[in-house]
Amino acid sequence: MNYNKKTVTDIDVAGKKVLLRCDFNVPMAKDGSGVITDDKRIRAALPTIQYLLEQGAAVIACSHMGKPKGEWKPELSMKPVAKRLSELLGQEVIMAADIVGEDAKAKAAALQPGQILLLENLRYDKGETKNDPAFAKALADLAGADGVYVSDAFGTVHRAHASTAGVAAYLPAVSGFLIQKELDIIGGALADPKRPLVAILGGSKVSSKIGVINNLLEIADTVIIGGGMAYTFAAAQGGKVGDSLLEADWEQYALDMIKKAEEKGVKLLLPTDTVCANAFAPDAESKVVPTGEIPDGWQGLDIGPKTVEAYCAAVADAGTVIWNGPMGVFEFDKFAVGTKAVAEALSKTDAITIIGGGDSAAAVQQLGYADKMTHISTGGGASLEFMEGKELPGVAALLDK
Repeated sequence: MNYNKKTVTDIDVAGKKVLLRCDFNVPMAKDGSGVITDDKRIRAALPTIQYLLEQGAAVIACSHMGKPKGEWKPELSMKPVAKRLSELLGQEVIMAADIVGEDAKAKAAALQPGQILLLENLRYDKGETKNDPAFAKALADLAGADGVYVSDAFGTVHRAHASTAGVAAYLPAVSGFLIQKELDIIGGALADPKRPLVAILGGSKVSSKIGVINNLLEIADTVIIGGGMAYTFAAAQGGKVGDSLLEADWEQYALDMIKKAEEKGVKLLLPTDTVCANAFAPDAESKVVPTGEIPDGWQGLDIGPKTVEAYCAAVADAGTVIWNGPMGVFEFDKFAVGTKAVAEALSKTDAITIIGGGDSAAAVQQLGYADKMTHISTGGGASLEFMEGKELPGVAALLDK
């Protein structure tokens, strides 16, 4: 797939209305108070918004929040986002009472260069997730005949929705700075990495990462497996995994991947020892055993000390490291040792370090290593599909350079 896409700097937006797709799907306080508990995604959108406003565009921003499934749920309104965005920009963000209804149409029509309007939650309309052409056209029409569409929500580009792909049929479509950065850094690491390229893949399921493992075995020098999916590999090789996470249907795939690594001359590192526990609990009794010798009634919850040492050594002299998925149950302090060690090793290496969204991003942030990483992806699912070599509909829809 072609990742060389036009960006906001390749077009003239002066005096035009710009429909800007952002990712404002921010976590909110559970008490319904409308308090945003983490505004990172709003801050991430600022460079593109500020650039467009400075260039004399009138910005019509839109985003989804949560999963209202076509129902108007007041607790998923974009109003708190408009308030926070106003504070960060130092100017009023006009809030529409609907998405493509009378209020949004009137406010979009009256919008002047240098002003910004925020539409209500896109997923209040069922047409958004269905990529309904009529809804996509209604969104595009808000920007008028000479309007432009700017996509800057990387976390949603793997979904073909009305606001991520559909609108590109009606407006010239380019990327914002956030998507451009993702395409440059992850795309660059996949297409022409600084070697050796080390990929660290964790998380619970082989089934969800098999495409990524398969694709990375084509381009990486070393692939490291951790997390729950390591037990499927261990069982496939005849090991005993006790009550550990196991996808028995995927054992043959695990063996195929081991064989593929051998054929390609890629180092495939699997855990040699495991921290196992007698229950899935933060205070469970634990011990270190060889990975294929987990006793009945016990389950592997983290990689063991020898494995930690081997994985950290593999990272130390890497040119590029891509990490997606924790090494163990990092929500429990006792079983977060492997994940912490990998994060720390990444913070010390001179390599280009790319964290593929989701749990790994959360782990790196929680542990305070975020500022030591080259790039933390803003999209878990999108970065996974990107690394899998899949076409991302929201990127494919943009104009080529």
